[in-house]
Amino acid sequence: MKILHIIDSLGAGGAEKLIVDTVPLLVERSNEVDVLLLNGEKTPFYAELEEKNCCNIYSLGRSFYNPFYILKIIPYLFKYNVVHVHLFPAQYFAALARIFCWKKQKFIFTEHNTSNRRLKNNKLKTLERFIYSFYDKIICITPEVKEVLINKLAIKENKLIVIENGVDIAKINNAKPHNKETFRFKETDILLMMVAGFREQKDHDTLIKTLSSLPEKYKLILVGGGEREDKLKQLVEALGLQNRVHFLGIRSDVYSLYKMSNIAVLSSHYEGFGIAAVEAMACGIPLVASDVEGLAQVVSGGGIVFEKGNTDALKERILSLENEAYYKEIAFKGKVKAQQYDIKKLVDRTIDIYCN
Repeated sequence: MKILHIIDSLGAGGAEKLIVDTVPLLVERSNEVDVLLLNGEKTPFYAELEEKNCCNIYSLGRSFYNPFYILKIIPYLFKYNVVHVHLFPAQYFAALARIFCWKKQKFIFTEHNTSNRRLKNNKLKTLERFIYSFYDKIICITPEVKEVLINKLAIKENKLIVIENGVDIAKINNAKPHNKETFRFKETDILLMMVAGFREQKDHDTLIKTLSSLPEKYKLILVGGGEREDKLKQLVEALGLQNRVHFLGIRSDVYSLYKMSNIAVLSSHYEGFGIAAVEAMACGIPLVASDVEGLAQVVSGGGIVFEKGNTDALKERILSLENEAYYKEIAFKGKVKAQQYDIKKLVDRTIDIYCN
C-alpha cells in the first residue's frame, strides 16, 4: 500500500510527533509511506524522521498559508492509494486539491483538537462541513473530539472513527534520565517540566505565574517553540524568574528530560488528546494537568487535574506531591495508565481503516 501523510510541518506538537513515531511502524508492516510538508523547515522532528531513513520527506515551501499549495499538492495525489491529512491549513489545501484528482484513492483526515476558531463562527462552520465532505473517514483522537464534530458540524457518525493517540512505550522504557548537574540544577531542586508549543492553545502563563508563588527550590523546564515564546520570556522577566525558568527549545530527548524532572505539568486551554501527558506518565513521574475536555479523560486515574487557569489550584496540586507516599502513588498510577496508549495499537487500527 502506498500512503502519503500531509501535514503543515514537523514543528513541535502532538500531531507532528505522531507522524515521526508512526511512519516507521507503517513501513515495517510492508507499506510504502511518504510525508508531504507545507513548510519544510528543518526541525528536530524533521531530523529525527530523516535519520530513520524510512520515507521520502517532500516540502512545498517555507510557509503555511499559500493558496498555490493546492495546485502543488495535486501531482502528489496521483501516486498514492491512501492520503492521510493532519492539521489546518493542510486539511483545507488537500481537500481542495482532491477536486482536481480523478484517481480513486482513500482520503483520511485526523482531527487532533476539540476546538478551533473556525468552530466559533457560523459562516466558517459551513465551510468546515464542506471541507470535511472531501474525506472518506475522519479519525478522532478521543471520544470528545467525535462528539464535537457531531454536535457542532453535524457530521454523520458513520464517517467518524475514534482511535486514541499512542506513544512508543518500548522507546520510553529504554530512555535514560539526564543528570541534573548537566543543566546546572542542584540535586535538591524540584524540577517542573512542560512540553508544549508556545501558542494560544497552551496556557504556559498560568504555570509561570504559579511558579512565582512556589518556594525557590522549584524550577521550571519549558520544552517547545512557537510564536508566543518572546511574550512568555517577557512574563518570566517581569516576575523576576529568569534564574528559575529554563527554555530548552524543541528537543528530541524529551523522555530523558522527563525522567530527570520531578513533576510534569500540562496547562492548556483545550486539548484534543494531550500526547505529552501520556509521555510524561509513561516516564514514571506524576502529572498535573488542566481539567479540560480530551485531556482530563486521558489523565483520569493516572494523574492530577486542576481548574484551567487557576494558579491557586495548580499550586496546591504541586505542593501536595511533597508527600512522598502520594508522589509515588500518582507516579505508579500514571505509568500503569500510559500502558493503554501503546502506539502499536494505534498503527494496527489505522491500517485497518486504510484497508477497509
